[in-house]
Amino acid sequence: MKHHHLYKYFRISTVLIFLISGLLIRSTAQDNTLAWKNTDGAITAGKTAPLKGQVVKITGVRFAYPLVQHWIDVYNQTYPAEQVIIESRSSNDPASYDILIEAYELSQVIQQDREFLYLGRYAVLPIANQRSAFAGKYGVEGLNAGQIKQIFFHDNFVDRRDENKIKVTYSVYTRLQKAGVPITFATYFGYQQKDIQGKTIAGSDEHLVKALLRDSNGISYAPLPLAFRPETGTVEKGIIIIPVDLDGNGKLNRSEYFYTNLSSVLQRLESLSAAQIHNIPLAYLHFSINKATASKSAVRFLKWVSEYGETDLHRYGFLKIEPGKKLNEEFEKFLESSL
Repeated sequence: MKHHHLYKYFRISTVLIFLISGLLIRSTAQDNTLAWKNTDGAITAGKTAPLKGQVVKITGVRFAYPLVQHWIDVYNQTYPAEQVIIESRSSNDPASYDILIEAYELSQVIQQDREFLYLGRYAVLPIANQRSAFAGKYGVEGLNAGQIKQIFFHDNFVDRRDENKIKVTYSVYTRLQKAGVPITFATYFGYQQKDIQGKTIAGSDEHLVKALLRDSNGISYAPLPLAFRPETGTVEKGIIIIPVDLDGNGKLNRSEYFYTNLSSVLQRLESLSAAQIHNIPLAYLHFSINKATASKSAVRFLKWVSEYGETDLHRYGFLKIEPGKKLNEEFEKFLESSL
């Protein structure tokens, strides 16, 4: 009789263990099926978190960090088991990284070993300290191509009779290190970065803005993501954007003053073709990854960005890639062979 009770107890215990195990397995499966939350707050169910991979390190141009960090945050809501971080660039890139963000085209030698995902475009505009006499005059009158070259570059006018006299005091600030924004700015006007005159500042593009704000005569150039505050879409406190001759006819008209907020600038520039935009340098922002050593975790993140990232570009001051522009065909092939 005693053995009968023990046998009955054993059977009940076995059934309970089986039921509990089943519930745990089901709960785990449900936890691994996650909803994807897009940037507008909409929920799309059915995404399954992958197994935990290695840490993915991203480095590169600093003015893109707020946008990239936003992408990382949203990605982590979808795939919390994955770890993607930004390794901040200083004077040099970190010793190791998986993904590189750049704002200019890398050399052909470097391009041979990397795959590129083009994400969007950025525009570069002249800026000035809001308190400066330069802002007071040219914030109203604007600048044409000749004036921009004369102010920012060495030895533009061989014949000084062609020079437009700048009758206010100003101090130009520029980057010391090789970087995407000064390269884009200089190349557009037919120069090299070394030809930009003025006080050279070590550090990032943000340091140019800070140097300008400390100097009541300061002027410089900046990409839209640094000229405007992403939280409000308004011009960064303490600076003024100097209007330029957008249609290239040598003078400014009323329609060329559209810098009151970020949305109006992006809308205006995206409404025009590259051939219709004058005196505003535009360039691509891109991610790149080593073809031979790319981890699956890094490739998964880039695939996610390629699918969902475009919706965040405007909020952070970037233009979308022109409609119909074929830039990422090779990257799509790379994804197919890597995942």
